[in-house]
Amino acid sequence: MFTDPIQSFLEAGPFGVAGASSDRSKYGNKVLRCYAQRGLEAHPVHPSAETIEGRACSRDVPSLPAEVGALSIITPPPVTEKVVDAALARGIHHLWMQPGAESASAIARARAAGANVIHGGPCLLVVLGFRDRD
Repeated sequence: MFTDPIQSFLEAGPFGVAGASSDRSKYGNKVLRCYAQRGLEAHPVHPSAETIEGRACSRDVPSLPAEVGALSIITPPPVTEKVVDAALARGIHHLWMQPGAESASAIARARAAGANVIHGGPCLLVVLGFRDRD
């Protein structure tokens, strides 16, 4: 279906970041900063934070701006399942489960819905060449 899933994902932005964190040592924060380093529009998703890295947070996936077309997922697998269901319901069909966020049932549901699902190893931080700097 998607000849190059990563390229298709990157072309589908702006991006949501489910599992965004204000803790700069956490991957949810690094992914958000990685998008910023590349000049890509990204929107953090966090249930209680107002802002992360100076960007206004959406409380959940349904609250993301309408133009978001792709979602990075950096959550524990049980949360990933809920995030994927919300993304699919919202019409977001480009999903990148970062290592450790994968859920077999969420992957299966997303694929059954025709989504572009990246999982099982490739990390956005490596693909985009993230540099952790202060």
